[in-house]
Amino acid sequence: MIYRSPFPDVEIPVVSLPTYLFEHADQWADKPALIDGPTNRTLTYGQLTTAVKRTATGLAARRFSKGDVFAIYSPNIPEYAIAFFGVASAGGVNTTINPTYTAKELRHQLLDSGATYLVTIPQFLDAAREAIKDTGVKEIFVFGEAEGATPFADLMIAGEAPQIEIDPKEDLVALPYSSGTTGLSKGVMLTHYNIVANLSQILGVEATAETEVLMGILPFYHIYGMTAIMCNTLRAGATVVTMPRFELEQFLDLIQKHKITTAYLVPPLVLALAKHPVVDRYDLSTLDDIMSGAAPLPESVATTCATRNNVIVRQAYGLTETSPATHINPKAREIKVASVGTALPNTEYRIVDLSSHEDAAQGDLGEVWIRGPQVMKGYLNNPSATEDMIDNDNWLHSGDIGKADDDGYLYVVDRVKELIKYKGLQVAPAELEGIIQSHPAVADVAVIPSPDEEAGEIPKAFVVVKPDTTLTADEVIAYVAERVSPQKKVRKVEFIDAIPKVPSGKILRRQLVERERQSMSNQ
Repeated sequence: MIYRSPFPDVEIPVVSLPTYLFEHADQWADKPALIDGPTNRTLTYGQLTTAVKRTATGLAARRFSKGDVFAIYSPNIPEYAIAFFGVASAGGVNTTINPTYTAKELRHQLLDSGATYLVTIPQFLDAAREAIKDTGVKEIFVFGEAEGATPFADLMIAGEAPQIEIDPKEDLVALPYSSGTTGLSKGVMLTHYNIVANLSQILGVEATAETEVLMGILPFYHIYGMTAIMCNTLRAGATVVTMPRFELEQFLDLIQKHKITTAYLVPPLVLALAKHPVVDRYDLSTLDDIMSGAAPLPESVATTCATRNNVIVRQAYGLTETSPATHINPKAREIKVASVGTALPNTEYRIVDLSSHEDAAQGDLGEVWIRGPQVMKGYLNNPSATEDMIDNDNWLHSGDIGKADDDGYLYVVDRVKELIKYKGLQVAPAELEGIIQSHPAVADVAVIPSPDEEAGEIPKAFVVVKPDTTLTADEVIAYVAERVSPQKKVRKVEFIDAIPKVPSGKILRRQLVERERQSMSNQ
């Protein structure tokens, strides 16, 4: 059984992403496009489009060519959009990098993506300098000024922007990294057409108005923030208020100050709006719509948040590999809070039984398969992983377990994949296991997601200690923390006699997950 959108298909322009986004920008030339929340620094649509063109010109002057990769290692600030769309206009590919990455993690992405330039902020310059050693990065730019890096402003030069022939369906515009269904992160190849398609699909359901003001707290390096906030806002002619890092009171103050109307959030932020006492000190009356994504949102949290703040709370669903959105709870139809909504226009999905690989009966659980124009071109330099994810009929196997109701609404209830979703960010157990395994006192280890009300899931390590050695939980936690970015930290440790495994050696992670859930239910 194939489930389709209740909305009619939309026409998808076959144009470059900048052409699509800035098609109507001239009519909003003096209107704020992006506002830096902490400083109130404002970039109008006119200033943005001029800066984008000048950045493309400056890149061409440095012989940055079509298909070259530019790394953005920065928190959310207005200049992020200048860099991203300047690179896109020059025919380049943006590889967007988590700004909390260590130098080692950053270096891995630089090497794998083949980046030739990098931009960051002064605070991250030391990590950037260390990471680029023995990579293809020729020059580091910095937003603002810092010794040892070229000011990004120097890249913006007047003159004719390069005339680049872009094939929207083939040429990449973004290369975010995702772990897919398992393992270490891989470059997700998203074409201009992928993202233009997804924006057309979202706008076909959401109809974002130019009068709206959106909160830009979700990181632009993450596909959710990149597409749903940064790109969606600019196509609609709306305004986005950016925050470089989350601080609850500043977040609430910016909603009040800028009269935020719409917020794309993740479950931990919805939980704060639902339960934190400080929320009552602020006037959030202009906020009327919250969309939650990236991880499951408990129905009780959604309902409490909606009632307390007099807002609509909805869920959506997608993956990095689908640009990202595939399902949205549409305002134009019934909102089912426990569901992630219906398929977007031009999108099909199936629920496939894990044992028989046949379509599951309506209402029964199975793996969610998705097909549509927003599905990635593939994983960079990894055809086998691409084949594992996308079959010969172009169905993307999401690794998520869900069911569909009589109205075609999707309910995501569990995951086949082993990834941990910490505050909506992907954490690969295999990476943490490799680090812990390197400790001289560790004989074996398995890492699983442990349910957590605030974060959704946190990494927990089950550790087997070598004979005649001693090791404490705090020592394991500290050992990992020294080697990974903050979202990947192990936050719970339990010592165990043996890790359950199948004869081939594969960890029976599900047994440990069930053990953890049972343990928590007995507390």
